[in-house]
Amino acid sequence: MAKVLLVDDDPFFLRLSKEFLKPYPDIKVETAGSPCEAIPKLQAGGYDAVVSDYEMPGMNGITFLKKIREQSINVPFILFTGKNKEDVMFEAMENGASAYIQKGGDLKAQYSTLSRQIGEAAREKGGMN
Repeated sequence: MAKVLLVDDDPFFLRLSKEFLKPYPDIKVETAGSPCEAIPKLQAGGYDAVVSDYEMPGMNGITFLKKIREQSINVPFILFTGKNKEDVMFEAMENGASAYIQKGGDLKAQYSTLSRQIGEAAREKGGMN
């Protein structure tokens, strides 16, 4: 089973994401409402992947990614965002993101893609068979 930390400042989106990922029994979802809330959870360990929004108050997703890498937290990082900008995608990948997924459109297809990316990231880390 892959244990994933979903980080987003939108409580509705966190609930929606948990609901849409429920049909995937190999994924256990925990949430954090901000990068500042997520960092101590990640420091405690036990996560196979992080799924983060880009645009959040106080710290965007790229800065969050850099901050956890500076602390040698090497969990796979998936940027899941409504921001449709190539520069954001390239910056995420240059800083070690495992994947970049665009929010919006067909929710079932979007969460199917997300679950696949979580599975790949967790297998890469060794947390899922």
